[in-house]
Amino acid sequence: MTPELLTIGMFSMLLIAIVLGVSLTFALGGTAVVFGLLTFGPNGMFTIVSTMFGSMWSILLSAIPLFVFIGVALARSRIANDLYQSFYLWSGRTPGGLLMGTSGFAATLSAMTGSCAASTVTTGLVGIPAMDKRGYDRRFVLGTIGASGTLGIMIPPSITLILIGLQTGQSVGRLFMGGLIAGLLLLGMFIAYIAIRSRLNPALAPGSETLAPLSERIRSLRAVILPLVVIVSVLVSIFAGIATPTEAAAVGAAAVILSVAIRRELSWSYLRGVCADTARMTGMVIWIVFGASAFVAVYGGGGGTRFMQSYLLGLEIEPWMMIVLMQLITLILGMFLDPVGIILLVLPIFFPIVLTLGYDPIWFCILFQLNLCIGYISPPFGYNLFYLKTLSPQTPIVEIYRAILPYFFLMMATGIMLFLFPGLLTSFTDLPVRR
Repeated sequence: MTPELLTIGMFSMLLIAIVLGVSLTFALGGTAVVFGLLTFGPNGMFTIVSTMFGSMWSILLSAIPLFVFIGVALARSRIANDLYQSFYLWSGRTPGGLLMGTSGFAATLSAMTGSCAASTVTTGLVGIPAMDKRGYDRRFVLGTIGASGTLGIMIPPSITLILIGLQTGQSVGRLFMGGLIAGLLLLGMFIAYIAIRSRLNPALAPGSETLAPLSERIRSLRAVILPLVVIVSVLVSIFAGIATPTEAAAVGAAAVILSVAIRRELSWSYLRGVCADTARMTGMVIWIVFGASAFVAVYGGGGGTRFMQSYLLGLEIEPWMMIVLMQLITLILGMFLDPVGIILLVLPIFFPIVLTLGYDPIWFCILFQLNLCIGYISPPFGYNLFYLKTLSPQTPIVEIYRAILPYFFLMMATGIMLFLFPGLLTSFTDLPVRR
């Protein structure tokens, strides 16, 4: 089978399976099996099995269940509710203050959980009722929560950044540093937009009429201490070069259990629930990894990867236009596919081209990750759009699209800024972190 026919056949079958509602894992794995047999005969099955076993032995994958454990353990405790109460008390009389605090709360949750779903849903559950009481505009609230929730896969610890490191061979610690810088830049853009819009139209996000006593606000800061212990224990151990991401994940898992125990929320039923949820979520991610590994192995073995790389490099366009083209493809795929599947499908094609063109690999990977974040709020199938619909079922989906639109353009503007000024990232990512 020629590489051209293999490309058309495999991606057409994958697209049809996804449209029919087949799970991404089975769509990828099933396509790999069918075309493995058609291309290589029975030997194609050996290629698939050996590739999957190779993926299983990757030490970096062991960080995934540990980071998932951290997120689930924090989500099942009352740390998030107490943390939001602290943001609530410190929001003050400033118009849009609570909404700015909510955006910061979502970013903090992202650093605690590494999950868009956990960040968006938890922020919505604890934040929407509080802002409804203060008369905040529902569309403004939903747009902010949906956009801020995307930071779950940008701000470390991020499972998708680990997978990007696994696929590209780049230092996960440097990817984490790049993700942290980009995530804080996005957060700054969101807060600036909220502040300006609230100042221009205070009726959208009125400030509080009363300010909580200083003693009460200081006491509320106790809720911030334990999450900071978890975040600092993970990130500092990586950025200081003390631990690998896997080792840091283990430190973070121990820190979160200690934090829950200090709060007297630790019990056998709590641990059983956390372990069951961790196993369920990890299984979903790992099986997508295995299915995509099989797909890429068959596609690459049949010459498809070399064909696509040669085709893209053969286009008579400037190198910077090639980077833009690859990022646009990623953005479009993000409207329809899971980020994990996109990483495993297209990075093996894109990344060698980036190295050939001589661009900084960490810079490219963070731009790639940013487009995955934008995909979370891009119609028609952005995940966060459906999370918002679940949080506010009475709001028409068209209204949710309109609510998210300003933040979509803010994220696009951030991507353009990082593209034009790569030093914003690269000046911070050359650190003595361990892989």
